[in-house]
Amino acid sequence: MYRKNSSFKFKSIFYGRAKVIAIISIVLIISISYGLFFYFQGITESNIKNNLFVQDRDRQIEATRSLSQHIGSDLALVEARLEGLSNSIYLQQGDFSSNKTKTLMQTNFLKIDNIVDHLFVVNKNNIITIDITPKGAKTFVGSNVSQREYVIQAKKTLAPVFSTIFMGLDGNYRIGISYPIISVETGQYMGVVGSVIPTEGFFAHYGNIYDINSRFLVVFDRNGIMLANGASKTLVGKNFFDDYTQKFINHNPRLNNLTRSLLAGNSGYGVYDYGRGERITTQYPIPINGKPTYYVQSVQPTTQIYSKLNDILFSQRIETFSLLAGTTVAIVLLIVFLSRWSSLLGREVQRRTKALELSNEETRLHLNFVLKEVERFKRETQSK
Repeated sequence: MYRKNSSFKFKSIFYGRAKVIAIISIVLIISISYGLFFYFQGITESNIKNNLFVQDRDRQIEATRSLSQHIGSDLALVEARLEGLSNSIYLQQGDFSSNKTKTLMQTNFLKIDNIVDHLFVVNKNNIITIDITPKGAKTFVGSNVSQREYVIQAKKTLAPVFSTIFMGLDGNYRIGISYPIISVETGQYMGVVGSVIPTEGFFAHYGNIYDINSRFLVVFDRNGIMLANGASKTLVGKNFFDDYTQKFINHNPRLNNLTRSLLAGNSGYGVYDYGRGERITTQYPIPINGKPTYYVQSVQPTTQIYSKLNDILFSQRIETFSLLAGTTVAIVLLIVFLSRWSSLLGREVQRRTKALELSNEETRLHLNFVLKEVERFKRETQSK
């Protein structure tokens, strides 16, 4: 009897431990599965982000290239208008002030008034004789412009000139385009036909130049002075490498090298953070007649690249995690069910085992009783 109970207890302990080991193993498997899920999920998301970054970078590079060509084409259009006026019969005849010349100037102004806000004629004494402006705007007829770079250079080189940035009399920054009027007959310099372009209004046509928190433009003249900068209006008119701008960008070496490369006529891109969030900059020279004349950078916070992806990945992560969590719950419920079923089965086995043992004991007692009766019967028979 003692041996049977010991055997039963041993089996109970064995099965109990086996059940515990099985449950621990399943828990470990689930834990490892979760760990592997998050590990590979992280690798996958990192690869997706890198691929997305490369795709967006390439799109931005191409967009900046197209933008630079678009700006160059618009400026070349103004130059072509000035060339046509310089070769017109009225200016070639020295008619710098008649109504016919003014009408011709007005006709041409209307075709480029979305770009320029002054179209003027300067005689050989550097005096403005005609100044076409939007209705109601102030004209500068009679003003001496001998100090303006684009007038000086046009007279000196007898070639068209695209100026660096300057501040107009109204306090707004502009660039000037001039085309020399050269007599076809004598080859002598007669004056200049020119236009001025407000930098803020002009470059706002091509992109954001006001908000640092989204993609914005930075435009330079050949001296590295900024014609537009979406990071801050206070930077317009400042040289990029002066102290004011360098303090603004915290002397960031990557951005400095990138800008030097641009002003040397090179396209490219770079990623950096000068204390206002990580950004990617793509850049191209602005060509006019095949020659780099101005320079543009397109600057985008990298958070904008990743924001849409993060939303997509978050939704996908929730869906996958929900599926994994549902599977885990199902496994746990199955384990609980099997555990309870195993316990019930164990108790039933135990009950039946005890019943069998009782039955065996009764059988043994009955057998002993029968054997004793047989022995008694034999003794009685022998005694007779």
